[in-house]
Amino acid sequence: SASQWFIYDSYMEELERMEKAKEKEKAKPVSVKKEDTKTGRKLSYVEPPHVDSLSKVAKAAKIAERMVNLNTFDDVAQDFKYFEDASDEYRGQKGTLLPLWKFQYEKTKKLAVTALSWNPKYKDLFAVGYGSYDFMKQGHGMLVLYTLKNPSFPEYSFSSESGVMCLDFHSDHPYLLAVGFYDGNVAIYNLKKANSQPSFKSSAKSGKHTEPVWQVKWQKDDTDNNSNFFSVSSDGRIVSWTLVKNELVHMDVIKLSADETMQGPEGLQLQTLGSGISFDFHKKIDYLFLVGTEEGKIYKCSKSYSSQFLDVFEAHHMAVDTVSWNPFHLKVFISCSSDWTVKIWDHTIKTPLFVYDLSTAVGDVAWSPYSSTVFAAVTIDGQAHVFDLNINKLEPLCTQLVVTRKKNKTTHVQFNPAYPIIIVGDERGLITCLKLSPNLRKMPKEKKGQEAKKGPEVEIAKLEKLLSLVRQPGSKE
Repeated sequence: SASQWFIYDSYMEELERMEKAKEKEKAKPVSVKKEDTKTGRKLSYVEPPHVDSLSKVAKAAKIAERMVNLNTFDDVAQDFKYFEDASDEYRGQKGTLLPLWKFQYEKTKKLAVTALSWNPKYKDLFAVGYGSYDFMKQGHGMLVLYTLKNPSFPEYSFSSESGVMCLDFHSDHPYLLAVGFYDGNVAIYNLKKANSQPSFKSSAKSGKHTEPVWQVKWQKDDTDNNSNFFSVSSDGRIVSWTLVKNELVHMDVIKLSADETMQGPEGLQLQTLGSGISFDFHKKIDYLFLVGTEEGKIYKCSKSYSSQFLDVFEAHHMAVDTVSWNPFHLKVFISCSSDWTVKIWDHTIKTPLFVYDLSTAVGDVAWSPYSSTVFAAVTIDGQAHVFDLNINKLEPLCTQLVVTRKKNKTTHVQFNPAYPIIIVGDERGLITCLKLSPNLRKMPKEKKGQEAKKGPEVEIAKLEKLLSLVRQPGSKE
């Protein structure tokens, strides 16, 4: 019987080998002889391997769809590319926002826009996170990517069991997207892989948060070239996630604990509060970051010290919804809160340099990528506000209603990194794209015979000049 089994195994191995050989042959390009009818000579050509017919037409169909959209929204495309509002000349310093496209997807109508992020490489592509801020109405979430080339339908869409609360594109690997969920999980989506599920996701075993994740931010790859990002959550943990050998490895960087006191600067005992809502890493000083809490404090922290803060700012009376470093000036950051205010700070001074009361809760604030003194904020009454401190230090140059439906709120705002446009998201799942009129993006005037200076140094000097007017004499430089 042993010999029978041996013969059977040999047969099976041979059959398997023959099957593999057949598959290889199928995959190989086939050389076909074809007779030329005119000359009668036999010509040989290589027949390409079999490709799925759908994938052949997919790219062509996408281009055709974009062209149809371009024709459908031709007037909007023309406005986006060429229209410069001439009436700005008669408005003094004020400006306007011109509505362009509206992005809406059937499956996201009952969800709120909880996160917006432009892709660092493809300037027309942006990601939108959908979920709900109402803890009584928690359900599924969506991650959707749109392009300005096709406003009628998403480029990618992913569904999730829990609401998406935050997301961030990797600056060096623009196909990687870090996402944080309401249920405390984090995940990485890889847009190169046509998969409906994230490539990597945290779990209860691998240190997921126990409360909603409010913000995620990619960091530079570590010394072993592993991708890593940070997350902040209401559970008081700030966690570093590293992608090691196809696995998400976590490490707690700081715990904001309500029960303990922590050693503060100069030996002060600080009562720490345990609910992180927002954070941002310094653009140049790699280890430095800010954390905004539900109680209205902003902590200045270092990756190196897990048991103490470098400083604490009594910033707001309610949750710090956004905190963000200025992209040009190394000392300046901005914060906004549900206590109706937007504040601008120098991180070496405990009191804010500028305070703006917008008369209702502020949902989000964002610095512009082209000027150190321009920022935009959205308030829950459906309005967008654009400021340029260099032109008017006291009030916005533009306050405009973006969302018109009642009981709807604007939630997020982001500047495009290349074009003079902003996108604004609301609680009904709609994203509105608006173009800044010329007055909202004024650049230094060129003097006759002289070229106007541009670049980061000019932007830093511009903001520094403003700050020197409001800094107290003798304050730490």
